[in-house]
Amino acid sequence: MNFTLLRIDEIARKLGLSPVHYEPIGAYGAKVKLDLLSDSAFPVRGKLILVTATTPTVSGEGKTVVSIGLAQGLERIGRKAIVTSREPSLGPVFGLKGGAAGGGLSQVEPSQKINLHFHGDFHAITSAHNLLAAIVDSHIFHGNELDLDPARIIWPRSLDINDRALRHITVGVHSKGERTSRKTGFVITAASEIMAILGLASSRADLRHRLNSIIVGISHAGRPVSAADLGATGAMMALLNDALEPNLVQTTEGAAALVHTGPFANIAHGTSSVLSQQMAIRLADFVVNEAGFAADLGAEKYFGIVMRSSGIGPAVAVLVTTVQSLREQGGGTLQAGFSNLTHHISMLKGFGVPVVVAVNQFPADLQSELEFVIEECNRQEIACSLVEAFNKGGMGAVDLAEKVAAAVEANPLPKIRPAYSMEDSLEEKIRKVATTVYGASGVTLSEQACAKLQNYTEWGFGRLPICIAKTQYSLSDNPRLKGAPKGWTLNVTDALLSAGAGFIVIVAGNMMLMPGLPRVPRALAIDVDVDGNISGV
Repeated sequence: MNFTLLRIDEIARKLGLSPVHYEPIGAYGAKVKLDLLSDSAFPVRGKLILVTATTPTVSGEGKTVVSIGLAQGLERIGRKAIVTSREPSLGPVFGLKGGAAGGGLSQVEPSQKINLHFHGDFHAITSAHNLLAAIVDSHIFHGNELDLDPARIIWPRSLDINDRALRHITVGVHSKGERTSRKTGFVITAASEIMAILGLASSRADLRHRLNSIIVGISHAGRPVSAADLGATGAMMALLNDALEPNLVQTTEGAAALVHTGPFANIAHGTSSVLSQQMAIRLADFVVNEAGFAADLGAEKYFGIVMRSSGIGPAVAVLVTTVQSLREQGGGTLQAGFSNLTHHISMLKGFGVPVVVAVNQFPADLQSELEFVIEECNRQEIACSLVEAFNKGGMGAVDLAEKVAAAVEANPLPKIRPAYSMEDSLEEKIRKVATTVYGASGVTLSEQACAKLQNYTEWGFGRLPICIAKTQYSLSDNPRLKGAPKGWTLNVTDALLSAGAGFIVIVAGNMMLMPGLPRVPRALAIDVDVDGNISGV
Protein backbone atom coordinates (compact mmCIF):
# COMPACT_ATOMS: atom_id res chain seq x y z
CA MET A 1 0.00 0.00 0.00
CA ASN A 2 1.61 3.21 -1.18
CA PHE A 3 0.25 6.38 0.31
CA THR A 4 1.79 9.40 1.96
CA LEU A 5 0.08 11.07 4.87
CA LEU A 6 -0.48 14.80 4.59
CA ARG A 7 0.30 17.00 7.56
CA ILE A 8 -2.83 17.97 9.45
CA ASP A 9 -2.51 21.65 8.52
CA GLU A 10 -2.86 20.64 4.85
CA ILE A 11 -6.06 18.70 5.62
CA ALA A 12 -7.37 21.70 7.55
CA ARG A 13 -6.60 24.08 4.69
CA LYS A 14 -8.53 21.84 2.28
CA LEU A 15 -11.56 22.37 4.54
CA GLY A 16 -11.06 26.13 4.75
CA LEU A 17 -10.00 26.00 8.39
CA SER A 18 -7.55 28.53 9.79
CA PRO A 19 -5.29 27.78 12.79
CA VAL A 20 -7.78 29.42 15.17
CA HIS A 21 -10.29 26.65 14.42
CA TYR A 22 -8.17 23.68 15.48
CA GLU A 23 -5.38 22.56 17.79
CA PRO A 24 -2.83 20.17 16.25
CA ILE A 25 -1.95 17.00 18.16
CA GLY A 26 1.18 15.68 16.53
CA ALA A 27 1.79 15.95 12.80
CA TYR A 28 -1.33 14.12 11.60
CA GLY A 29 -4.16 14.88 14.01
CA ALA A 30 -6.02 17.80 15.56
CA LYS A 31 -8.88 18.76 17.83
CA VAL A 32 -11.46 20.99 16.11
CA LYS A 33 -12.72 23.80 18.34
CA LEU A 34 -16.44 24.12 19.03
CA ASP A 35 -16.38 27.83 18.04
CA LEU A 36 -16.59 26.61 14.45
CA LEU A 37 -20.30 25.91 14.94
CA SER A 38 -21.07 29.57 15.67
CA ASP A 39 -18.81 31.00 12.95
CA SER A 40 -20.91 32.57 10.17
CA ALA A 41 -18.17 31.69 7.67
CA PHE A 42 -19.29 28.06 7.94
CA PRO A 43 -23.02 27.81 7.20
CA VAL A 44 -24.73 24.45 6.82
CA ARG A 45 -24.14 23.21 3.28
CA GLY A 46 -23.72 19.43 3.23
CA LYS A 47 -25.92 16.35 2.91
CA LEU A 48 -25.52 13.44 5.30
CA ILE A 49 -25.25 9.92 3.89
CA LEU A 50 -26.12 7.24 6.44
CA VAL A 51 -24.19 3.99 5.91
CA THR A 52 -25.90 0.95 7.39
CA ALA A 53 -26.05 -2.76 6.56
CA THR A 54 -27.98 -5.99 6.33
CA THR A 55 -27.73 -8.47 9.22
CA PRO A 56 -23.99 -9.07 9.70
CA THR A 57 -21.81 -12.12 10.11
CA VAL A 58 -19.55 -12.35 13.16
CA SER A 59 -16.69 -10.67 11.26
CA GLY A 60 -18.86 -7.80 9.99
CA GLU A 61 -19.62 -6.80 6.41
CA GLY A 62 -17.16 -3.96 5.91
CA LYS A 63 -19.31 -0.89 6.63
CA THR A 64 -16.27 1.10 7.73
CA VAL A 65 -14.28 0.22 4.61
CA VAL A 66 -17.27 1.11 2.40
CA SER A 67 -17.87 4.37 4.29
CA ILE A 68 -14.26 5.50 3.90
CA GLY A 69 -14.16 4.28 0.29
CA LEU A 70 -17.37 6.18 -0.48
CA ALA A 71 -15.94 9.43 0.89
CA GLN A 72 -12.85 8.90 -1.25
CA GLY A 73 -15.02 8.03 -4.24
CA LEU A 74 -17.03 11.23 -3.83
CA GLU A 75 -13.79 13.22 -3.78
CA ARG A 76 -12.75 11.49 -7.01
CA ILE A 77 -15.93 12.65 -8.78
CA GLY A 78 -15.34 16.23 -7.65
CA ARG A 79 -17.50 16.39 -4.51
CA LYS A 80 -15.99 17.63 -1.26
CA ALA A 81 -16.60 14.86 1.27
CA ILE A 82 -15.88 14.04 4.91
CA VAL A 83 -16.30 10.69 6.62
CA THR A 84 -17.49 10.82 10.23
CA SER A 85 -16.77 7.63 12.14
CA ARG A 86 -16.52 6.19 15.63
CA GLU A 87 -13.32 5.84 17.62
CA PRO A 88 -12.18 2.24 18.07
CA SER A 89 -12.35 0.56 21.46
CA LEU A 90 -9.28 -1.23 22.79
CA GLY A 91 -11.47 -4.21 23.68
CA PRO A 92 -11.94 -5.42 20.08
CA VAL A 93 -8.46 -4.20 19.07
CA PHE A 94 -6.84 -6.66 21.49
CA GLY A 95 -9.71 -9.16 21.41
CA LEU A 96 -11.44 -10.80 18.46
CA LYS A 97 -12.32 -8.26 15.75
CA GLY A 98 -9.13 -6.20 15.74
CA GLY A 99 -8.88 -2.53 14.76
CA ALA A 100 -11.79 -0.44 13.53
CA ALA A 101 -10.11 2.13 11.31
CA GLY A 102 -11.08 0.47 8.03
CA GLY A 103 -8.65 -1.57 5.97
CA GLY A 104 -6.60 -1.86 2.81
CA LEU A 105 -6.78 1.35 0.77
CA SER A 106 -9.79 2.60 2.73
CA GLN A 107 -8.56 3.47 6.20
CA VAL A 108 -8.54 6.49 8.46
CA GLU A 109 -4.98 7.45 9.27
CA PRO A 110 -2.76 7.30 11.25
CA SER A 111 -4.61 4.02 11.79
CA GLN A 112 -2.35 2.60 14.50
CA LYS A 113 -2.66 5.68 16.69
CA ILE A 114 -6.42 5.83 16.08
CA ASN A 115 -6.77 2.16 17.05
CA LEU A 116 -4.72 2.62 20.23
CA HIS A 117 -4.65 5.69 22.49
CA PHE A 118 -5.51 8.24 19.77
CA HIS A 119 -6.08 11.64 21.43
CA GLY A 120 -6.98 10.31 24.86
CA ASP A 121 -10.77 10.57 24.54
CA PHE A 122 -11.45 7.04 25.79
CA HIS A 123 -9.16 7.58 28.77
CA ALA A 124 -10.97 10.79 29.66
CA ILE A 125 -14.35 9.04 29.47
CA THR A 126 -13.10 6.11 31.57
CA SER A 127 -11.71 8.53 34.18
CA ALA A 128 -14.90 10.59 34.36
CA HIS A 129 -17.00 7.44 34.67
CA ASN A 130 -14.87 6.00 37.50
CA LEU A 131 -14.63 9.34 39.28
CA LEU A 132 -18.42 9.35 39.57
CA ALA A 133 -18.36 5.77 40.86
CA ALA A 134 -15.77 6.75 43.48
CA ILE A 135 -17.84 9.76 44.55
CA VAL A 136 -20.88 7.52 45.03
CA ASP A 137 -19.01 5.19 47.37
CA SER A 138 -17.32 8.09 49.14
CA HIS A 139 -20.73 9.65 49.75
CA ILE A 140 -21.93 6.45 51.39
CA PHE A 141 -18.75 6.21 53.47
CA HIS A 142 -19.18 9.73 54.81
CA GLY A 143 -22.74 9.23 56.08
CA ASN A 144 -24.93 8.84 52.99
CA GLU A 145 -26.75 12.14 53.32
CA LEU A 146 -28.81 11.38 50.19
CA ASP A 147 -29.94 8.06 51.73
CA LEU A 148 -28.84 6.01 48.71
CA ASP A 149 -29.94 2.42 48.91
CA PRO A 150 -26.69 0.42 48.40
CA ALA A 151 -28.70 -2.41 46.87
CA ARG A 152 -30.12 -0.07 44.21
CA ILE A 153 -26.97 1.73 43.07
CA ILE A 154 -26.87 1.27 39.30
CA TRP A 155 -23.65 3.11 38.35
CA PRO A 156 -20.89 0.53 37.59
CA ARG A 157 -17.15 0.95 37.00
CA SER A 158 -15.60 1.15 33.52
CA LEU A 159 -12.51 -0.14 31.70
CA ASP A 160 -11.62 -0.20 27.99
CA ILE A 161 -10.17 -3.72 27.98
CA ASN A 162 -12.02 -7.01 27.51
CA ASP A 163 -11.95 -8.62 30.97
CA ARG A 164 -14.68 -11.12 31.82
CA ALA A 165 -13.42 -11.40 35.42
CA LEU A 166 -14.70 -7.87 36.09
CA ARG A 167 -18.28 -8.42 34.92
CA HIS A 168 -19.46 -9.12 38.47
CA ILE A 169 -17.57 -7.87 41.51
CA THR A 170 -18.30 -7.07 45.14
CA VAL A 171 -17.17 -3.79 46.67
CA GLY A 172 -17.15 -2.92 50.36
CA VAL A 173 -17.36 0.43 52.12
CA HIS A 174 -16.88 1.09 55.84
CA SER A 175 -19.35 3.64 57.17
CA LYS A 176 -19.66 4.70 60.83
CA GLY A 177 -17.90 1.57 61.95
CA GLU A 178 -20.08 -0.72 59.85
CA ARG A 179 -19.02 -2.51 56.72
CA THR A 180 -21.48 -2.59 53.86
CA SER A 181 -20.85 -4.51 50.69
CA ARG A 182 -22.71 -4.53 47.43
CA LYS A 183 -22.51 -6.21 44.08
CA THR A 184 -21.53 -4.20 41.03
CA GLY A 185 -19.33 -4.71 37.97
CA PHE A 186 -17.42 -3.16 35.11
CA VAL A 187 -18.65 -2.21 31.66
CA ILE A 188 -16.33 -1.62 28.73
CA THR A 189 -15.83 2.11 28.09
CA ALA A 190 -17.80 2.00 24.83
CA ALA A 191 -20.82 0.92 26.92
CA SER A 192 -20.45 3.73 29.47
CA GLU A 193 -23.34 6.16 29.58
CA ILE A 194 -20.75 8.94 29.53
CA MET A 195 -19.63 7.71 26.11
CA ALA A 196 -23.22 8.03 24.87
CA ILE A 197 -23.53 11.44 26.54
CA LEU A 198 -20.38 12.74 24.86
CA GLY A 199 -21.63 11.42 21.53
CA LEU A 200 -25.00 13.17 21.79
CA ALA A 201 -23.99 16.46 23.45
CA SER A 202 -24.34 19.49 21.18
CA SER A 203 -22.32 21.96 23.28
CA ARG A 204 -20.54 22.31 26.60
CA ALA A 205 -23.77 23.57 28.16
CA ASP A 206 -25.60 20.51 26.84
CA LEU A 207 -22.82 18.25 28.12
CA ARG A 208 -23.20 19.77 31.58
CA HIS A 209 -26.97 19.27 31.50
CA ARG A 210 -26.60 15.63 30.46
CA LEU A 211 -23.94 14.86 33.08
CA ASN A 212 -26.12 16.49 35.74
CA SER A 213 -28.96 14.17 34.70
CA ILE A 214 -27.09 10.86 35.17
CA ILE A 215 -28.99 8.65 37.62
CA VAL A 216 -26.56 6.74 39.84
CA GLY A 217 -29.06 4.94 42.03
CA ILE A 218 -32.28 5.06 44.02
CA SER A 219 -32.79 6.26 47.59
CA HIS A 220 -34.51 4.20 50.28
CA ALA A 221 -37.55 6.43 49.69
CA GLY A 222 -37.65 5.45 46.00
CA ARG A 223 -36.28 8.73 44.62
CA PRO A 224 -33.71 8.71 41.79
CA VAL A 225 -30.35 10.23 42.82
CA SER A 226 -28.38 12.08 40.16
CA ALA A 227 -24.79 13.17 39.55
CA ALA A 228 -25.98 16.73 40.18
CA ASP A 229 -27.22 15.69 43.65
CA LEU A 230 -23.69 14.45 44.38
CA GLY A 231 -22.03 17.62 43.06
CA ALA A 232 -19.89 15.56 40.68
CA THR A 233 -20.56 17.34 37.40
CA GLY A 234 -17.87 20.04 37.46
CA ALA A 235 -15.03 17.56 37.91
CA MET A 236 -16.38 15.34 35.13
CA MET A 237 -16.65 18.39 32.87
CA ALA A 238 -12.97 19.13 33.49
CA LEU A 239 -11.95 15.60 32.56
CA LEU A 240 -14.07 15.68 29.39
CA ASN A 241 -13.23 19.23 28.31
CA ASP A 242 -10.80 18.29 25.52
CA ALA A 243 -12.52 14.99 24.70
CA LEU A 244 -15.67 16.91 23.70
CA GLU A 245 -13.86 18.38 20.69
CA PRO A 246 -13.98 16.21 17.51
CA ASN A 247 -10.77 14.74 16.11
CA LEU A 248 -9.64 15.69 12.61
CA VAL A 249 -7.58 13.10 10.71
CA GLN A 250 -7.48 11.83 7.10
CA THR A 251 -8.10 8.79 4.92
CA THR A 252 -5.51 6.87 2.93
CA GLU A 253 -6.22 9.19 -0.01
CA GLY A 254 -6.07 12.43 1.97
CA ALA A 255 -9.82 12.98 2.36
CA ALA A 256 -10.82 14.60 5.64
CA ALA A 257 -12.19 12.45 8.46
CA LEU A 258 -13.73 13.38 11.80
CA VAL A 259 -13.33 10.45 14.19
CA HIS A 260 -15.11 11.03 17.48
CA THR A 261 -16.71 8.97 20.27
CA GLY A 262 -17.42 5.24 20.10
CA PRO A 263 -20.74 4.29 21.72
CA PHE A 264 -21.94 0.70 21.60
CA ALA A 265 -24.67 0.05 19.04
CA ASN A 266 -26.87 -1.97 21.41
CA ILE A 267 -26.94 -0.26 24.82
CA ALA A 268 -26.38 3.08 23.05
CA HIS A 269 -26.88 4.71 19.65
CA GLY A 270 -23.75 3.43 17.89
CA THR A 271 -22.52 6.26 15.69
CA SER A 272 -20.07 9.17 15.64
CA SER A 273 -20.70 12.29 17.69
CA VAL A 274 -23.41 14.82 16.96
CA LEU A 275 -20.73 17.52 17.14
CA SER A 276 -18.63 15.88 14.42
CA GLN A 277 -21.69 15.58 12.17
CA GLN A 278 -22.72 19.19 12.79
CA MET A 279 -19.22 20.36 11.92
CA ALA A 280 -18.98 18.14 8.85
CA ILE A 281 -22.16 19.47 7.22
CA ARG A 282 -20.58 22.94 7.44
CA LEU A 283 -17.30 21.82 5.89
CA ALA A 284 -18.26 19.51 3.00
CA ASP A 285 -20.85 18.80 0.32
CA PHE A 286 -21.33 15.21 1.49
CA VAL A 287 -20.89 13.71 4.95
CA VAL A 288 -20.54 9.92 5.06
CA ASN A 289 -21.65 8.71 8.49
CA GLU A 290 -21.59 5.06 9.57
CA ALA A 291 -24.21 3.59 11.91
CA GLY A 292 -23.55 0.51 14.05
CA PHE A 293 -24.65 -3.04 13.19
CA ALA A 294 -27.51 -3.55 10.71
CA ALA A 295 -30.33 -1.15 9.84
CA ASP A 296 -32.70 -2.65 12.43
CA LEU A 297 -30.32 -1.37 15.13
CA GLY A 298 -28.00 1.34 13.83
CA ALA A 299 -30.30 3.07 11.35
CA GLU A 300 -33.40 2.87 13.58
CA LYS A 301 -31.43 4.41 16.46
CA TYR A 302 -30.05 7.11 14.18
CA PHE A 303 -33.57 8.13 13.20
CA GLY A 304 -35.07 7.68 16.67
CA ILE A 305 -32.29 9.08 18.85
CA VAL A 306 -29.43 10.79 17.00
CA MET A 307 -31.47 12.70 14.43
CA ARG A 308 -33.65 14.08 17.20
CA SER A 309 -30.52 15.38 18.98
CA SER A 310 -28.64 16.68 15.95
CA GLY A 311 -31.50 17.88 13.75
CA ILE A 312 -29.71 16.29 10.78
CA GLY A 313 -31.89 14.09 8.58
CA PRO A 314 -29.99 11.79 6.19
CA ALA A 315 -30.43 12.52 2.49
CA VAL A 316 -29.82 8.88 1.51
CA ALA A 317 -29.04 5.54 3.16
CA VAL A 318 -26.33 3.25 1.79
CA LEU A 319 -27.21 -0.34 2.66
CA VAL A 320 -24.03 -2.45 2.75
CA THR A 321 -24.36 -6.17 2.13
CA THR A 322 -22.13 -9.08 1.18
CA VAL A 323 -22.66 -12.40 -0.54
CA GLN A 324 -21.52 -14.25 2.58
CA SER A 325 -23.96 -12.42 4.88
CA LEU A 326 -26.91 -13.13 2.58
CA ARG A 327 -25.82 -16.73 2.20
CA GLU A 328 -25.62 -17.10 5.99
CA GLN A 329 -29.08 -15.55 6.39
CA GLY A 330 -30.38 -18.10 3.89
CA GLY A 331 -28.96 -21.08 5.74
CA GLY A 332 -26.31 -21.55 3.07
CA THR A 333 -28.40 -20.43 0.08
CA LEU A 334 -27.95 -16.95 -1.37
CA GLN A 335 -31.42 -16.89 -2.89
CA ALA A 336 -33.08 -17.71 0.43
CA GLY A 337 -31.01 -15.10 2.22
CA PHE A 338 -32.07 -12.33 -0.13
CA SER A 339 -35.22 -11.94 2.00
CA ASN A 340 -33.00 -10.29 4.63
CA LEU A 341 -31.84 -7.66 2.15
CA THR A 342 -35.42 -7.12 0.96
CA HIS A 343 -36.59 -6.58 4.55
CA HIS A 344 -33.86 -4.00 5.21
CA ILE A 345 -34.70 -2.16 1.99
CA SER A 346 -38.38 -2.07 2.91
CA MET A 347 -37.52 -0.97 6.45
CA LEU A 348 -35.42 1.97 5.26
CA LYS A 349 -38.06 3.00 2.75
CA GLY A 350 -40.51 3.01 5.65
CA PHE A 351 -38.39 5.66 7.34
CA GLY A 352 -38.71 7.78 4.19
CA VAL A 353 -35.04 7.71 3.18
CA PRO A 354 -33.86 6.88 -0.37
CA VAL A 355 -31.78 3.68 -0.51
CA VAL A 356 -28.68 2.65 -2.47
CA VAL A 357 -27.35 -0.91 -2.01
CA ALA A 358 -23.58 -1.37 -1.81
CA VAL A 359 -22.31 -4.93 -2.32
CA ASN A 360 -18.93 -5.11 -0.59
CA GLN A 361 -17.01 -7.47 -2.86
CA PHE A 362 -14.62 -10.15 -1.57
CA PRO A 363 -12.12 -12.20 -3.63
CA ALA A 364 -14.01 -15.47 -3.04
CA ASP A 365 -17.33 -14.09 -4.35
CA LEU A 366 -18.60 -15.78 -7.50
CA GLN A 367 -19.52 -13.49 -10.37
CA SER A 368 -22.85 -15.30 -10.72
CA GLU A 369 -23.68 -14.53 -7.07
CA LEU A 370 -22.82 -10.85 -7.44
CA GLU A 371 -24.91 -10.64 -10.60
CA PHE A 372 -27.83 -12.27 -8.79
CA VAL A 373 -27.81 -9.58 -6.09
CA ILE A 374 -27.62 -6.80 -8.69
CA GLU A 375 -30.44 -8.31 -10.76
CA GLU A 376 -32.69 -8.70 -7.71
CA CYS A 377 -32.05 -5.08 -6.68
CA ASN A 378 -32.79 -3.91 -10.23
CA ARG A 379 -36.04 -5.89 -10.10
CA GLN A 380 -37.00 -3.90 -7.00
CA GLU A 381 -35.87 -0.66 -8.73
CA ILE A 382 -33.15 -0.10 -6.12
CA ALA A 383 -29.81 1.34 -7.22
CA CYS A 384 -27.04 -1.17 -6.55
CA SER A 385 -23.28 -0.90 -6.82
CA LEU A 386 -20.37 -3.34 -6.49
CA VAL A 387 -17.70 -1.90 -4.18
CA GLU A 388 -13.99 -2.81 -4.15
CA ALA A 389 -12.78 -0.09 -1.79
CA PHE A 390 -10.48 -2.36 0.21
CA ASN A 391 -8.27 -3.15 -2.79
CA LYS A 392 -8.85 -0.06 -4.93
CA GLY A 393 -9.64 2.74 -2.48
CA GLY A 394 -11.77 5.54 -3.90
CA MET A 395 -11.58 4.12 -7.42
CA GLY A 396 -13.35 1.02 -6.13
CA ALA A 397 -16.26 3.16 -4.93
CA VAL A 398 -16.69 5.67 -7.78
CA ASP A 399 -19.78 3.91 -9.12
CA LEU A 400 -21.32 3.96 -5.63
CA ALA A 401 -20.43 7.64 -5.26
CA GLU A 402 -22.15 8.49 -8.54
CA LYS A 403 -25.29 6.57 -7.58
CA VAL A 404 -25.38 8.23 -4.15
CA ALA A 405 -24.93 11.72 -5.62
CA ALA A 406 -27.70 11.00 -8.15
CA ALA A 407 -30.05 9.81 -5.40
CA VAL A 408 -29.44 12.99 -3.41
CA GLU A 409 -29.98 15.22 -6.44
CA ALA A 410 -33.23 13.40 -7.29
CA ASN A 411 -34.63 13.92 -3.78
CA PRO A 412 -32.54 16.47 -1.85
CA LEU A 413 -34.95 16.88 1.10
CA PRO A 414 -36.60 13.56 1.96
CA LYS A 415 -39.05 13.61 4.84
CA ILE A 416 -37.69 11.19 7.43
CA ARG A 417 -40.20 9.44 9.70
CA PRO A 418 -38.93 7.78 12.90
CA ALA A 419 -40.76 4.62 13.92
CA TYR A 420 -42.64 6.30 16.78
CA SER A 421 -43.71 9.63 18.20
CA MET A 422 -42.11 11.00 21.35
CA GLU A 423 -45.62 11.33 22.79
CA ASP A 424 -46.21 7.57 22.54
CA SER A 425 -45.99 5.61 25.77
CA LEU A 426 -42.78 3.65 26.33
CA GLU A 427 -44.68 0.41 25.74
CA GLU A 428 -46.11 1.73 22.47
CA LYS A 429 -42.65 2.83 21.29
CA ILE A 430 -41.37 -0.69 21.88
CA ARG A 431 -44.32 -2.22 20.02
CA LYS A 432 -43.91 0.06 17.01
CA VAL A 433 -40.19 -0.67 16.61
CA ALA A 434 -40.74 -4.40 17.08
CA THR A 435 -43.56 -4.69 14.55
CA THR A 436 -42.73 -2.06 11.92
CA VAL A 437 -38.92 -2.33 11.97
CA TYR A 438 -38.09 -5.88 13.06
CA GLY A 439 -41.18 -7.60 11.65
CA ALA A 440 -42.33 -9.09 14.97
CA SER A 441 -45.95 -10.08 15.51
CA GLY A 442 -46.00 -8.65 19.03
CA VAL A 443 -44.15 -7.91 22.26
CA THR A 444 -44.08 -9.44 25.73
CA LEU A 445 -42.63 -7.62 28.74
CA SER A 446 -41.36 -9.22 31.94
CA GLU A 447 -42.72 -8.08 35.30
CA GLN A 448 -39.36 -6.43 36.01
CA ALA A 449 -39.43 -4.50 32.73
CA CYS A 450 -43.04 -3.39 33.30
CA ALA A 451 -42.27 -2.18 36.82
CA LYS A 452 -39.23 -0.20 35.65
CA LEU A 453 -41.06 1.40 32.73
CA GLN A 454 -43.80 2.48 35.13
CA ASN A 455 -41.21 4.00 37.48
CA TYR A 456 -39.47 5.84 34.63
CA THR A 457 -42.78 7.27 33.48
CA GLU A 458 -43.68 8.39 37.01
CA TRP A 459 -40.27 10.06 37.35
CA GLY A 460 -40.90 12.10 34.20
CA PHE A 461 -38.90 10.08 31.65
CA GLY A 462 -41.83 8.65 29.70
CA ARG A 463 -41.22 10.84 26.65
CA LEU A 464 -37.63 9.78 26.12
CA PRO A 465 -36.77 7.76 23.00
CA ILE A 466 -36.00 4.08 23.41
CA CYS A 467 -32.82 2.17 22.57
CA ILE A 468 -33.55 -1.53 22.08
CA ALA A 469 -30.66 -3.85 22.92
CA LYS A 470 -30.93 -7.19 21.14
CA THR A 471 -28.78 -9.51 19.08
CA GLN A 472 -27.23 -8.04 15.95
CA TYR A 473 -27.21 -11.45 14.23
CA SER A 474 -30.95 -11.61 13.51
CA LEU A 475 -33.82 -9.26 12.85
CA SER A 476 -35.43 -11.00 15.83
CA ASP A 477 -34.20 -11.34 19.41
CA ASN A 478 -33.02 -14.89 18.67
CA PRO A 479 -29.67 -15.08 16.81
CA ARG A 480 -30.66 -18.46 15.32
CA LEU A 481 -33.64 -17.01 13.43
CA LYS A 482 -32.27 -16.05 10.02
CA GLY A 483 -33.56 -14.26 6.95
CA ALA A 484 -36.71 -12.23 7.60
CA PRO A 485 -38.55 -14.28 10.26
CA LYS A 486 -42.30 -13.92 10.76
CA GLY A 487 -44.67 -14.84 13.55
CA TRP A 488 -42.23 -14.29 16.39
CA THR A 489 -42.55 -12.21 19.57
CA LEU A 490 -40.01 -9.74 20.96
CA ASN A 491 -39.34 -10.71 24.59
CA VAL A 492 -38.36 -7.70 26.70
CA THR A 493 -36.63 -8.82 29.88
CA ASP A 494 -35.39 -5.56 31.42
CA ALA A 495 -35.15 -1.80 31.04
CA LEU A 496 -32.32 0.57 31.98
CA LEU A 497 -32.53 4.33 32.42
CA SER A 498 -29.87 6.42 30.66
CA ALA A 499 -31.26 9.80 31.68
CA GLY A 500 -28.05 11.67 30.88
CA ALA A 501 -27.82 10.22 27.40
CA GLY A 502 -31.53 10.91 27.03
CA PHE A 503 -32.95 7.48 26.24
CA ILE A 504 -34.21 4.30 27.87
CA VAL A 505 -32.48 1.02 27.06
CA ILE A 506 -34.92 -1.80 26.39
CA VAL A 507 -33.25 -5.18 26.93
CA ALA A 508 -34.40 -8.08 24.74
CA GLY A 509 -32.16 -11.08 25.34
CA ASN A 510 -28.67 -11.27 26.78
CA MET A 511 -26.63 -8.08 26.68
CA MET A 512 -22.84 -8.26 26.95
CA LEU A 513 -21.42 -5.00 28.34
CA MET A 514 -17.99 -6.38 29.30
CA PRO A 515 -16.66 -8.77 26.63
CA GLY A 516 -14.05 -11.42 27.37
CA LEU A 517 -10.89 -12.27 25.45
CA PRO A 518 -11.00 -15.25 23.04
CA ARG A 519 -8.70 -18.25 23.51
CA VAL A 520 -6.16 -16.66 21.16
CA PRO A 521 -6.67 -12.88 21.36
CA ARG A 522 -5.26 -10.52 18.77
CA ALA A 523 -3.16 -9.02 21.57
CA LEU A 524 -0.76 -11.96 21.23
CA ALA A 525 0.15 -10.87 17.68
CA ILE A 526 0.82 -7.20 18.50
CA ASP A 527 4.40 -6.02 19.05
CA VAL A 528 6.87 -3.15 18.63
CA ASP A 529 10.24 -3.37 16.84
CA VAL A 530 13.53 -1.80 17.92
CA ASP A 531 12.70 1.38 16.00
CA GLY A 532 9.34 1.82 17.72
CA ASN A 533 7.18 0.60 14.83
CA ILE A 534 3.98 -1.12 15.96
CA SER A 535 2.81 -4.24 14.14
CA GLY A 536 -0.21 -6.51 14.31
CA VAL A 537 -2.88 -3.93 15.22
